[in-house]
Amino acid sequence: MPAEASTQHPSPTSGSARAGGPPSSPLTERQEARRRRILHASAQLASRGGFDAVQMREVAESSQVALGTLYRYFPSKVHLLVATMQDQLEHMHGTLRKKPPAGETPAERVAETLMRAFRALQREPHLADAMVRALTFADRSVSPEVDQVSRQTTAIILDAMGIADPTREQLSAVRVIEHTWHSALITWLSGRASIAQVRIDIETVCRLIDVTDPGRRRHP
Repeated sequence: MPAEASTQHPSPTSGSARAGGPPSSPLTERQEARRRRILHASAQLASRGGFDAVQMREVAESSQVALGTLYRYFPSKVHLLVATMQDQLEHMHGTLRKKPPAGETPAERVAETLMRAFRALQREPHLADAMVRALTFADRSVSPEVDQVSRQTTAIILDAMGIADPTREQLSAVRVIEHTWHSALITWLSGRASIAQVRIDIETVCRLIDVTDPGRRRHP
């Protein structure tokens, strides 16, 4: 792991909101604009050269913020790249809402949704690799950012399912689907799985949605 990946700068306790995880207070318009510039710069650098290309000093220069300010928002490169993944997923979610999946069953819609998200990441393989590596490197200090990625992924899947109030069994199925999707990303990025194999794995795991459907259990 590059040294910068594990270097963390503690957030100040003077009331500054850290934009990587849940802020202690709502961001002002100026702070939100700064955060957007930082995430954009992170994505741009990662798209060009992957994980190693994202250097905090270059991110600060590209986003026109002081290096100390950048560390107040994101204490390390891993925090930054995990937050970048959440931001990318949020953007995907907005796109998916404009053009919802067309599958007839919840399982088909979720599989279509995840493959569309996968293809979006496939178009930016360096960025995808950087974000997935950051998730892999993340320790407990990055839990808020990792939780945001998980919540965003869950929201995408539940939207595709068309469920607003899932049961415990359905949430468990969603977690397994998330794990499989993440694993599929890793195996594809490492060259150990083809897109066809990824699709088969995603379609297979999405069948758990049918298994955990309360209506299906009542009416076999």
